[in-house]
Amino acid sequence: MNDMLGFGKFITDKRKSLGMTLRGIASEIGIAPAYLSDIEKGRRYPPDMDKLKQMVKILKLTEDEKNTMFDLAGEGKNKIAPDLPDYIMSSKKVRAALRKARKVATEEDWEEFIKKLNNKEQGL
Repeated sequence: MNDMLGFGKFITDKRKSLGMTLRGIASEIGIAPAYLSDIEKGRRYPPDMDKLKQMVKILKLTEDEKNTMFDLAGEGKNKIAPDLPDYIMSSKKVRAALRKARKVATEEDWEEFIKKLNNKEQGL
């Protein structure tokens, strides 16, 4: 399955699980139903960040679902997930950390780092 289809399938599945029509969602987002149909079928790239944010609200996505949608949108365009560039560019330390990690970090290092961040988020 290509990545554009992965994004489209995700949107289709979520839309259908909520009992929403393609026309209804397209209208709420402000795009043509044919355009949304093409997105769902993997014939068009995922939309821009503004439209993605609207989709988050309309499809009532959880935080995990939102992150999955952003990842699929990025993969569909063969780019970084669209919610990350602003954060990466907002801090020299973030960019330095990513460059260092690219050279030396293992999957286990990242798992440990994410665990620490999760504990911090939970106030532990």
